[in-house]
Order: sequence, then C-alpha cells, then structure tokens
Amino acid sequence: MLNLYKLEKMITIVVAMGLQNEIGAGNQLLWHLPKDLKHFKELTTGHPIIMGRNTYESIGKPLPNRTNIVVSSKKDWFQEGILIVGSLKEAIKFGKKIDEHICIIGGGKIYEQSIDLADELQVTLVKGTWEADTFFPKIEEKIWEKTEEICFEKDEDNAYDYCFQTFKRIEVPTKK
Repeated sequence: MLNLYKLEKMITIVVAMGLQNEIGAGNQLLWHLPKDLKHFKELTTGHPIIMGRNTYESIGKPLPNRTNIVVSSKKDWFQEGILIVGSLKEAIKFGKKIDEHICIIGGGKIYEQSIDLADELQVTLVKGTWEADTFFPKIEEKIWEKTEEICFEKDEDNAYDYCFQTFKRIEVPTKK
C-alpha cells in the first residue's frame, strides 16, 4: 500500500538512542547494531542527509546514494564528495532543492536545532543505558505521537533489545 504521507514535503530526524536519550560519547556511537544500520540505510538512501561536522568526521566518508550536507562553522574545512554549509537553515534550503524529503542524522547540536522543524522522527530505541556526553532532546508527548513501533530481541548479531519507532508531529512546527 502506498504511504501518501511519505510523498509530502518533510523533514525526518533519524536517530538511535538509549533509554536516557543518550546517543554518543567521544564522537562515537555507543553500540553496534547491524539491523539498525540496515534500517538507517533504508530510511536515508535516495534522500539528502544533513549532519554536523563532528558526525561526518565520526563516519569518516560520504554515505553513498545520498547527498551528504554537512553543517560546519569552520571556514577552511573541506572534504571531497560533500556539500558544506554554515548553518542548518542553509542545509535545509540546499536539501529541498535536491529532494522534498530531507533526513537529519545528527549529532546532538543539529538535533537540538532541528527538532522544532521536523515533521517526523524515526527513532531506534536501544534498550539499555550508557555513559554518554551527547543526548537527543526529550520527545514531548504533546508535540509527537508515536504511530508505529516494531521491537526486536537481541540476537547473535545485535547485542541489545531495540525498537524501531515512528513519531509524527501533532502540532504545527514553529519555524525559526
């Protein structure tokens, strides 16, 4: 069945986080879940992805089959194969010229700046807690409605229980 919502203009935040909204430490992910990486690829392939410079540096290379847009305040920073912009607003502007569906993939500062602009959250909730220095903003129930949740138990490849969750905005976004 065709999902008409996916055809609308939208900004989707894609994030994996622990039970306390932790997403990273020392510019690295806190876990390795191959099924989540596959899910991430399915969600983002074919769409522009927006990330901060630290997130890009932790990945280490442009992600294939996606326009990689990196927000950086460093004027002399350059990487082959990506578009570098000075602000989230500029990143979204460029992204919308490429495709009307944009995916924001981190990190913490970019999530904080974009949560009020997003239409959808694609969350992988990893069932555990970790020491972290980077966190995802609180998902406010009055703003976001969980519309789907599919949970999985840990297995030989994925060391933690986790759930794929979809949240849709239930209030009009405040444009900054």
